[in-house]
This record gives sequence, C-alpha cells and structure tokens, in this order.
Amino acid sequence: QVQVAESGGGLVQAGGSLRLSCAASGRTFSVYGMGWFRQAPGKERDFVAAVSGSGGTTSYADSVKGRFTISRDKDKNTVYLQMNSLKPEDTAVYYCATGYRYSLVTESSGYRFWGQGTQVTVSS
Repeated sequence: QVQVAESGGGLVQAGGSLRLSCAASGRTFSVYGMGWFRQAPGKERDFVAAVSGSGGTTSYADSVKGRFTISRDKDKNTVYLQMNSLKPEDTAVYYCATGYRYSLVTESSGYRFWGQGTQVTVSS
C-alpha cells in the first residue's frame, strides 16, 4: 500500500525558516515527479513547488520563488521543502504528492497519491 507522509510543520515567527519532509513508501518513487501544495483556511489548494523524477528540474509558485527550495534524496525516497523568510501569508496546511509521471507536474490533478498534510503557522 502506498503511503505519503509529511513532517516538519510547526509554528514560526515571520522571517524564520522551516524544512518540511515528505517520505513515500510502498513503492519506489525515486523516478517520479513530486510536489508540494498548500491550503489555507477557506481557500483552494494551491501549487507551491515541484521537482521532476530526475531531480534536475524544479518549479515554484511566484509567491515563494527565491524563498522556498525543493529538493529530493532518491536513496531515501524523500522530498524536502526548505522554507526561508516565512511570511504570515504562508500559513497553511502543506501537502506532499506523487504519482506516475516522470516529468515535472504543477497541477494537482497530475498526482495520484497525497499525504495527510502538515500545518505551518507563521506569526507576525
């Protein structure tokens, strides 16, 4: 059974940093694209960042460019999201996703497996 699990969320002051981790188990995801999305209260789930299966290509939402970095450790079947210079508007539940596509995927419909999410709260 495929499982995707996020960790690393928490409460941080504006300007601070957090690193989220996403571990996939149940199959080898090291060749497939993975992504991060977030959902704030009362809003839709939005794309944050994605990495291709090879790890050579990344994409970011305009709102996080220059502040967030996505990376992957294929040996650990894990993807990370390093979040720096956090702002109160970054407050949301962050979700990790993966699926069966080797390429970069920025649409939520392109992913098959999702984690339960991890809460990130940025205080002003």
